[in-house]
Parts: sequence; structure tokens; C-alpha cells
Amino acid sequence: MPPFPERLADPHERFVAGFSAPLLDPDRATPTSVAARGGGPADRRYAVYRNNVTTSLADALAGIFPAVRRLVGEEFFSGMAIAFARAHPPRSRLLFEYGEDFPAYIASFEPARDLPYLADVARIERAWLDAYHAADAEPLAAQALAMIPPDDLAASVFRPHPALRILRSRFAAFSIFAANREEGSPPAPIRGDVPEETILTRPGLSVTTRVLPPGAATFLLTLVAGEPLETAIGAGFIDTAEFDPAAAIALMLETGAFTAIDGHGTPPQQVTGIAT
Repeated sequence: MPPFPERLADPHERFVAGFSAPLLDPDRATPTSVAARGGGPADRRYAVYRNNVTTSLADALAGIFPAVRRLVGEEFFSGMAIAFARAHPPRSRLLFEYGEDFPAYIASFEPARDLPYLADVARIERAWLDAYHAADAEPLAAQALAMIPPDDLAASVFRPHPALRILRSRFAAFSIFAANREEGSPPAPIRGDVPEETILTRPGLSVTTRVLPPGAATFLLTLVAGEPLETAIGAGFIDTAEFDPAAAIALMLETGAFTAIDGHGTPPQQVTGIAT
């Protein structure tokens, strides 16, 4: 919203900007354009509305990041969400788009510094929602690969599914996410300092998540960047000698990570992976 609503030419826009600017800042005074019945101050009524707006945004974050909320507890999460909401007002009218910056905010949130994996868990949860709302596309069928001669297959490039997300973490972010996503019995102990790489896809109606084997994230991200299969396999081996190319190709088909084979020299795709 404009920082100087008085400069807006349209009176309605001036009123909206002046009314909404203090909503997420409790230190700002009630707008002078707002009056109670009879013309007196409307501080109490505006305070109720301000509280409702902040609470609604915090509730939206709670719905998007249930694992994070479960990990830190209701009170801690509410305080963190309200602080985020006041610093980051919505940029879209679609509430499900809210919170894109929340994982980064968690990473810089001083009270959460003792939970270094928390931001990566939040990134997985945000990626889950983005994958859920991504465009539909038919996954690549295994038969499509079988019809290509081996020499041509090595030089083939692949078109990523719109829902594909790949995330890397220095922590066991996927295991922590999976153990805390749903309410239920207490999860088994997790070795939190073991790095994990996660793939999220939505080949049908449901988002699927799984932890990736060694080298698979590098392999997939190389394909996403528009490089041919041969280059992606080489990148997987450079990443780790434990890389299994046959298993990685099978995984990319099983998860529906790609939708088509585009041939040679495809320009790099918009990267859907997130390295952390």
C-alpha cells in the first residue's frame, strides 16, 4: 500500500490506505477517518477489528504450517505468527498464497535459534501447499523412455511437472516434517543432524512426499535446469559415489516428476527446487 495515502488522487483509495495502514501496527493511532456512532473516537472498535485481522493471518499460517506449530507449541507459534503478520502484510487477495516468506522469517527469528531445523521444516510445508495448488499435468510414462534409443535417451532433456519441488536441508527436515504433520501418537526419536533431501510431487490429486536417496536431488535439479540425462547422471556421481542412476530414473518416473521429453538443447526451466 502507498506509504503516503494523502498523495492518492482517489478519495476512496485514500480512505482505504489510511484505514488499512495501522491495522498491523498496534503502535499507530486509530485513523482519523474512522469515527464511532455519534462522531466520537472509535479506538475500541478499531482495536477489535485490528485484532481480528491479525488473528486471521496467524490462523492462516497455522493452517499452512501445522508441523511447525506442533514443534514449537501453540503459544510460541502464535507469537511468532503475529510478529510475522505485522512485519509482512499480505500481497495477494488469495489467503493460501500468504506466508511465502515465513520460512525465511523463522530462520531469522531469534527465539527460534535453538531449533535450527525449523525453517527447513517450514520450507517443506510451504512447498507442499505450492505443489497442491500447482497446475495439473500428465506425468511422463515409462513407455516413453522405452521407445527412445539409448544414444538418443542420453541426450534427452525433460520437462518438469509444475508441482515438482526439491528441497535440501542440513538436518533431517523431512523426517521431522513427516513425524509432526499429523496429530497422533508421539513420534519415534529422530537424529535431527542427519542431512536429508526431499521431493514433493503431485502426479494426481494428492501431494506425495519422500526423502531422496544419495545424489538424486542433484540428478533431478540438473534435469530441471534443462540439462540432458547424461549430464544429470554425471552430476549425480560427482555429488556422491553412492549415486544409483537406475534407481534415480525409476524414482523420477514413480513420482511423476516430469511430464515430457523435449529433445535436445531445451532452455533451462524455471527452477522448482529449493536448495537450503
